[in-house]
Amino acid sequence: MTGDADAIVVGAGMAGATLALSLSGAGLRVALIDPMPFEVQTAPTFDGRASAVSFAAFRQWRAIGAASCIAPHAQRIEQILVTDGRSPGAAAPPPGPAWLRFDASEITDATQGEPLGYLIENRHIRAGLAHAVAAAEIEVLAPNAVVSLEAGTAATRVTLDDGRVLTAPLVVGADGRASLVRRQSNIGALGWGYGQSGMVATVALEHDHRGVAYEHFLPAGPFAILPLTGRRASLVWTESTRRGAALAEAREEVFVAYLKRRFGSFLGGVAPCGPRFVHPLSFQLADRLIGPRVALIGDSAHAIHPIAGQGLNMGLKDAAALAEVVIDAVRLGEDLGAPTVLRRYDRWRGVDNVGVALATDAFNRLFSNDHPLPRLVRGAGMALVNRIGPARRFFMREAGGAVGELPRLLRGEAL
Repeated sequence: MTGDADAIVVGAGMAGATLALSLSGAGLRVALIDPMPFEVQTAPTFDGRASAVSFAAFRQWRAIGAASCIAPHAQRIEQILVTDGRSPGAAAPPPGPAWLRFDASEITDATQGEPLGYLIENRHIRAGLAHAVAAAEIEVLAPNAVVSLEAGTAATRVTLDDGRVLTAPLVVGADGRASLVRRQSNIGALGWGYGQSGMVATVALEHDHRGVAYEHFLPAGPFAILPLTGRRASLVWTESTRRGAALAEAREEVFVAYLKRRFGSFLGGVAPCGPRFVHPLSFQLADRLIGPRVALIGDSAHAIHPIAGQGLNMGLKDAAALAEVVIDAVRLGEDLGAPTVLRRYDRWRGVDNVGVALATDAFNRLFSNDHPLPRLVRGAGMALVNRIGPARRFFMREAGGAVGELPRLLRGEAL
């Protein structure tokens, strides 16, 4: 292989940094490019979000040496309680038949004693990955933006905003929804808006959450209470775009009053302990995951509704699959950017990505309304799944990333 690097990863977010560590750990030369310095991404005011990380995805971070800095900030999810209702106020225990409870103790054979997943603030994930990237001595070009790329027969030329030109046999787009790599590779994308916004805020709790994540479905959208370390919770609060904008601009006392009404009293008093953020919610899916000497991972390839907490997990699974395909190709003496190699990645992840994205979209449409027929269907479905152990355990394993053809990293095995 020739060029300035074996692989150029455009986008040093959570999926991009994970891929860079996976490739570097197997001996490849990686250049990681991002328009922002790492320290900006790790600031508490960057976006305020927390992510639900599946137990399989966390194995990946252990395998590539990134988990030690992330683990102290990871809150185990021992149970997930899903309820459906018309009025504000999450409830525990649930008041009616339309509810689901998932418990990690039911799938210990798949989790090996791990929880259903982990809740981790994004800034801590980024900081842990940045520390691991520095320890691995991966070349990081940040702040630097990619302005163009041109695929050739043996390599792709990447031009940066400071005039530098880099070449590599493979360029990976991990640069988000508005991916320049995707657009310059002539890869189209299908998408639409939901007319919804996600309000994100961190709150302090009076009572211990005991590692239980709550998802309360209301006509406007889901209201999630996600446990964090230190008797705190991350709220992901879906409202209409208009109401979300009003909440973002509301005075603190108005916001707190509305929050307490929506939250309920089952965890005692609740108080905001940081800024609040509003993010518009939309769906986007790339036509394909590959182009000439280009592969897409993470939000560059798919951006979905947060209703099931699978967005980051899909991106981490992309990174694990692409790393395995590339490393196996190098060991066989193949050109890692060749179409035959990249098609293996596209086949591996393409169907799964489409399935999860469309299922999440359908799930949001089914639950984010108050029509009698969908309410009857979802109530009956939740009650049925709650009574059928094998179905309940399948959904837990699926959400934990332990179903299907797993990349070695998601099994906790080094490449």
